[in-house]
Amino acid sequence: MSNRSFPTEFLLLPFADTRKLQLLHFGLFLGIYLAALLGNGLILTAVACDHHLHTPMYFFLFNLALLDLGTITTTVPKAMANSLWDTTTISYAGCATQVSFFIVFVTAEFYLLTIMAYDCYVDICKPLHYGTIMDSRACVNMAAAVWGSTFLYAVLHTANTFSLPLCQGNLLDQFFCELPQILKLSCSDAYLREAVLLVVSAILGFVCFIFLVLSYVPIFRSVLRIPSQQGQHKAFSTCLPHLAVVSLFISTSIFAYLKPSSISSPFLNLLLAVLYSVVPPALNPLIYSMQNKELKCAVRRQIWGIFSSTYKDLFTLQ
Repeated sequence: MSNRSFPTEFLLLPFADTRKLQLLHFGLFLGIYLAALLGNGLILTAVACDHHLHTPMYFFLFNLALLDLGTITTTVPKAMANSLWDTTTISYAGCATQVSFFIVFVTAEFYLLTIMAYDCYVDICKPLHYGTIMDSRACVNMAAAVWGSTFLYAVLHTANTFSLPLCQGNLLDQFFCELPQILKLSCSDAYLREAVLLVVSAILGFVCFIFLVLSYVPIFRSVLRIPSQQGQHKAFSTCLPHLAVVSLFISTSIFAYLKPSSISSPFLNLLLAVLYSVVPPALNPLIYSMQNKELKCAVRRQIWGIFSSTYKDLFTLQ
């Protein structure tokens, strides 16, 4: 067919048409991005430097912070640059790179949250066997499996998607290169190849969701059997932040991809994309630090150490 093509660039959906609103969007995204960098950076530093946090839960939290930084860095800087320079274009290679990294980070985050649910289950329901089941080797193997499998999965998805010829132009109905938006532009007969991968992805996602549910049912049963309120509070402080992060991630993602077409609109698509790709990486550090005294103390020690060394250097220079 003559109208099949491989464009050299894509046009992204702008957040605003007027210059003032574009600059407002730039400032808003800059604030969110800096908050995500600060929050996740403090968690990474605290877990890496504080030996009290060298446990399986914080090891997975360290990986989660890396994934959050990757997710928000994949989408937000390009959107900020487009708003600042009043453009909507992204190159074909840049779009493929953005899709690949976004798939890696988002898929890995979902799998990692599933593993963290299992970690909570073993910690609360099988505390005597926790050290044996969740030893350092098992944790490293699970994290490596998440990173490795999602990387291969992303390469397969990206290579398959960007080998499809496009018949519907190059205008994407999103502020970043999102896989479903690119597939909408592909030719209907070529789309069938990618549809098989999407079905497999949906099945794997459903299996992870069922595993999350099956993990939390015995967790709540065990916690409610604890006689003391202090013990219940300690157990809930371990798992409720994870449950909040999982709920935020899954609810926004499901509604973004499974919402009825009758209520779909460019503004709603933008809003939902921000809710599941931009907001969670900025909120996750806050959610985990609110109820976690160990993490809060470690972060305070890191901040105090930074300020102390800064003042010491200034005093030395004087």
